[in-house]
Amino acid sequence: MTSISKTTLDFLKELKKNNTREWFNEHKPVFQIEKTKVTAFYNALMEDLSVHDDIEKLKIFRIYRDVRFSKDKTPYKPHFAGNFTRGTKRLRGGYYLRIRPGESFLAGGFWEPNKDDLLRIRKEFEMDTTEIREILANKTFIKHFGKLKGNALKTAPRGFDKEHSDIDLIRMKQFIVTREFTNEEVLKPNFIEEIGKSYKAMRPYFDYMSEILTTDLNGESIID
Repeated sequence: MTSISKTTLDFLKELKKNNTREWFNEHKPVFQIEKTKVTAFYNALMEDLSVHDDIEKLKIFRIYRDVRFSKDKTPYKPHFAGNFTRGTKRLRGGYYLRIRPGESFLAGGFWEPNKDDLLRIRKEFEMDTTEIREILANKTFIKHFGKLKGNALKTAPRGFDKEHSDIDLIRMKQFIVTREFTNEEVLKPNFIEEIGKSYKAMRPYFDYMSEILTTDLNGESIID
C-alpha cells in the first residue's frame, strides 16, 4: 500500500463527528480495515526511508486517547499517526507523520530535548550559528518547511546574554520542522514520494544537530 485511500479520510471524518465509544464499537470492523491499509502505508514509507537513512523502528500510535488529565473527554483521536526513530546513538532526531482530514502534516526534529541536550544546543548557538543559519536559509529547506519552529522563552535563558546577536535561536526550547498537506495532496498517488522528498530535505539539519549532540564544544565525541 503506497497511497492513502479516500475511505480512510472518510472514516476519520465520521469519527470526528461521532467520537463516542458506541459509534466506534459499531464501526470497529471498518476501523480495522482502514488501520490495516494505513499500517501498510507506514511500512512502505519506512522501507523508502531506510534506503537513505538508518531507521531503527516505526511506532504507529494508538487511536485511543488518554483522557485522564484532559479537558477533552472524546475517547478517540480522529487521525492516524506514526513516528520513525533513527538508529544508533549517533543519529539524532526523528520523523513523524499524521494523517487527519484537513490537518495532515509531517514533522521532524526535537520536540522536548532534555536539559543536557537543550543546554548543548544553546551553547553551540552562543558560540557559532554560521552553519545552522546556512541550513535554514537553504532554498530546499525553505521550500519544504519554511522556517524552524518551536516554543521559545520570552527572554534569554539563565547564563546567556540577552543582547547576543543570535538570541532568537538561543531562546528556543523546541527545534521542529513541519510541512502541511491538503486532503487532495494526501490522496495523490505520489504522496509517499512527496513525504520522502521532505524527509530527505531534513537530513542536513539532522546531520548538523546530530553532530552537536554527540560531541562536546571542542568537537570531541561523547559517544562510547
